[in-house]
Amino acid sequence: MEQHTMSGKTAIITGANSGLGFETAKIFAGLGARVILAVRDIEKGKIAQQEIKEESSQATVEVMKLDLSDLDSVRAFAEGIISRSDSLDLLINNAGVMTPPYAKTKDGFELQFGSNHLGHFALTGLLLPLLLRTENSRVVTLSSLAHRKAAIDFDNLDGSKGYKGMKFYGQSKLANLMFAAELDKRLKQHGLSTLSIACHPGISATNLFKLGNREMPRIFRGLMTRYLQPATMGALPTVYAATDPGIKGGEYIGPDGKGQRRGSPALEEPDPAVNDEAIRQKLWEVSEELSGVTFDFSK
Repeated sequence: MEQHTMSGKTAIITGANSGLGFETAKIFAGLGARVILAVRDIEKGKIAQQEIKEESSQATVEVMKLDLSDLDSVRAFAEGIISRSDSLDLLINNAGVMTPPYAKTKDGFELQFGSNHLGHFALTGLLLPLLLRTENSRVVTLSSLAHRKAAIDFDNLDGSKGYKGMKFYGQSKLANLMFAAELDKRLKQHGLSTLSIACHPGISATNLFKLGNREMPRIFRGLMTRYLQPATMGALPTVYAATDPGIKGGEYIGPDGKGQRRGSPALEEPDPAVNDEAIRQKLWEVSEELSGVTFDFSK
């Protein structure tokens, strides 16, 4: 990619202070975009901002507070963006929690479904007017290999009837993919130029892989870097989804290597469950109801 192919563009990246989000922010800043790091921890965000500026001295990088597990925070963030921006080219729904012990968000949702899916659903809906005002804007939502063999259990979304961390992680990542696909369908139905694309990083060595709340032992870190791809490679499907001129909307981009675990960005087929229109429709309606955010596709 040539330098400054993104100059004049504004990109919001959730969870941009570490891992994939941070690598994505670095690349976008290097390409000349104005990058907004939407982070839960402002101090960590400022450290990330500093590092990006050291690498790209001309970069415009801002830090704003966003806690996806708190809908009041999501609303406040969206209001802050709308009050001082008249366009938004890219929204990268990147942040995620993975297999935490059972916990609920401030609004009473199971933490993974609440943060990974509902928080991003609400954020996208609230920022939609700005995205629609921006010609050829894109929403890129990150899923995971864990979406395969997952299902949306509408009778136990909050985990009160039993909770397994990995199962609920898979559910939240299937929800991400279904949301991206349904959003694309609705944007096209309204004849809008905004595109919705899903992607996944393969298996990347990021700090998602914490053991509970403990840091991972050194020996595991060594093994991870050997078998998993570095976050710089894991970020490439996101960058591809955000910038490739051939993208039409509705694609799912992941690494092209064995088992889609690592490699260069390529078009991929999601699990067939993603194409279940009835479940997608139901998920959309439930998400609007739970988040209190409805999508307005009129420009």
